[in-house]
Amino acid sequence: MNLSSKPLSRRQVLLGALPAGLALTVPARAAAPALPFVVIGDWGRRGADHQAEVGRQMGETAASIASRFVVSVGDNFYENGVQSLDDTHWRQSFEGIYTAPALQTPWYVILGNHDYRGEIAPQLAYHSKSPRWRMPARYFSRTETLADGSAADFFFIDTSPFIRAYRGSAVRIDDQDPAAQLAWLDQALGASTAPWKIVIGHHPLYTALGGAHHDQPDLIAPLAPLLRRHRVPVYINGHDHSMQYVEMDGIAYVTTGAGSETYETGPANRPGFAAGAHGFLRAALRPEVLEIAFVTETGAIPFSRVIPRTPR
Repeated sequence: MNLSSKPLSRRQVLLGALPAGLALTVPARAAAPALPFVVIGDWGRRGADHQAEVGRQMGETAASIASRFVVSVGDNFYENGVQSLDDTHWRQSFEGIYTAPALQTPWYVILGNHDYRGEIAPQLAYHSKSPRWRMPARYFSRTETLADGSAADFFFIDTSPFIRAYRGSAVRIDDQDPAAQLAWLDQALGASTAPWKIVIGHHPLYTALGGAHHDQPDLIAPLAPLLRRHRVPVYINGHDHSMQYVEMDGIAYVTTGAGSETYETGPANRPGFAAGAHGFLRAALRPEVLEIAFVTETGAIPFSRVIPRTPR
């Protein structure tokens, strides 16, 4: 069969579902300029476990796409967070690793469970010492403007307080109120009129591997219905030390927790992608689509996808 004679639907093109051997032809109409950024998770190991190598490649990639900002999806400092603004982790795991000029952009940072094993106040206050470190609160939102003047609202949430197993443990979330945070997110998503609503957390809801050791039921129950109700097209997270992509109920769930230590995932158990390579996520947000690609420490791209904006 001549593959080029078989027409593709718009959804096939948007989702990258191309038959093997078929090249994607670009239509005559030029795509709108993108908002480029990079996302990294689970990284702060004083350069060890491939953190330094991932950091170098992230700097090269950020330069090549003219990245506007970095998103950190938590577990910023292993194993026990930081203790103060003068903790040596700041220099050895952050300032001394992500030195590339292209990474001297704003870093929008959230907390992971390992951060909760240390002191949270220094991470909230570190902007006073490093202007690129942006963590104004444990959960927050911000708006970016796209090339056509439309808005993209990013919602940065704090997932550790939702995990029941952490109560009474070394992950010190007992004084946090997940119900109050959930009410905030529900209200903020409902109030948003932006065409794009992107939610970013540390823990996954759904993963390509699935099962009790990868999916997080304590987040699925409260958050999945909320994401569906507010027509959120993508949720990005870390925590699982891997690269994973899966679509559930029309939402793309993207795991990028490979900033340092990883493990061999084996093949995905759901339709999607899973790999234990060290790396990060490259993203380009356009008015109609979000283009994502996992990038390894060597610059390889094992998986990419084009995620369409949820129709209003």
